[in-house]
Amino acid sequence: MRTTLRPSTRSLSPPIWFSQSVKWMAPGLSVKRWMLMSAGGVLLISLGLAIWVKLTPIFYMTLFARTFLETFTRNVPNYVSGPLVILLGLAFVFWGQKRTFGSITDALVPERDERLVDMLISHRRLNRGPRIVAIGGGTGLSTLLRGLKVNSTNLTAIVTVADDGGSSGRLRREIGVLPPGDIRNCLAALADEERLLTELFQYRFTAGDGLQGHSFGNLFLTAMSEVTGDLERAVAASSKVLAIQGEVLPATLSDVDLWAKLADGRYIEGESNITKARGEIVEIGCTPAAPPALPKAIQAIQEAEYIIIGPGSLYTSIIPNLLVPEIADAIARSCVPCVYVCNVMTQPGETDGYSVADHIRAIDRICGRRLFDAVLVQRRMPSAKSIARYREEGSHGVELDLDEVTKLGRRVIRADVIDEDLETGLVRHDHEQLAGVLLRWYARVREDAKAELR
Repeated sequence: MRTTLRPSTRSLSPPIWFSQSVKWMAPGLSVKRWMLMSAGGVLLISLGLAIWVKLTPIFYMTLFARTFLETFTRNVPNYVSGPLVILLGLAFVFWGQKRTFGSITDALVPERDERLVDMLISHRRLNRGPRIVAIGGGTGLSTLLRGLKVNSTNLTAIVTVADDGGSSGRLRREIGVLPPGDIRNCLAALADEERLLTELFQYRFTAGDGLQGHSFGNLFLTAMSEVTGDLERAVAASSKVLAIQGEVLPATLSDVDLWAKLADGRYIEGESNITKARGEIVEIGCTPAAPPALPKAIQAIQEAEYIIIGPGSLYTSIIPNLLVPEIADAIARSCVPCVYVCNVMTQPGETDGYSVADHIRAIDRICGRRLFDAVLVQRRMPSAKSIARYREEGSHGVELDLDEVTKLGRRVIRADVIDEDLETGLVRHDHEQLAGVLLRWYARVREDAKAELR
């Protein structure tokens, strides 16, 4: 049996140095103009030297060059010699620029494999991304940010500061700082070296007087708050130190405590206690009743081109941001696309038995108006194994009651956006799929708006 050898696809692809050189010709890098200016500078220096030395060396150099070129062109046809010299000049230019930018790359980012031109192209693309504001808290918001940051650096995360449990709660009670937990997660998600920073920020001390149970990230932000004066400055300073792609802002700098009234008449205070109470929430609020919003958060919403609410715990991650009246007002006044990412599973003690429409009604009731145009819903339910795992915890899949959602005036975006661990049955949003669906929907809405204007 004869075996036919197929040519390797790698051998048919252009050399790496050639593809990298072509990338420098891409529009918008602001490099070619400076290369031409450098070439012009070399010509001016040559002219200046010629004038300075009264042209004597230049005359002999010109005479030698003319004699050489005459001999060369006499023996080699001009249709060969001309292109040959041009190619030789281009080769010198490309070689010189390649070595120059390679040296710059090695000096600036010695441990990165990415080429300088690729970094510039990526930087320009991300800077041109839409201005997106994401509102929420918990792990849901950080998951969303992890997916969005590869498409735009114009990101602003507005994060709740109502957490009073775990390490954040201890720091809040003992030192008096605003809870840093959700902000820590968002900073790690937007960091350039995300994996390493996430491991560092999520590291919890297992021993030590007073340290046990605290995460390093919480202690870091607490120390920064003490040094800079408040959480806003601490987050801004941390963002510079960590080189994050985007901005993280607390919804308010007020010391906010959540409270809830349950259907059985109980009045529960504290974000962590509301979930533990395991009752039906009929009313929720905060103390102080109308905390002032962070001005930069309001400015970000006003300048946004796209607003995303969620994903996250309905009553303890999303609604606390909307209990800041100025934030709810700013979203309501905005004319840009706004979408709510609904949870995949219900949460015991918060949304037991809730459908998609129930989630929407809860937000509308708290805010007293419509804030978003569409809701993103998981298309397919998780596997039977995952459903059984969550049923043991008293959690169920959030059912899409399409007719009720339509009556509420919302468009439904149905897509598969979950990452399911087949071994443990754990279900979480997949950051790449979630961001991809949200950005494609935004692009379609923009195209439809442009078509209407034509």
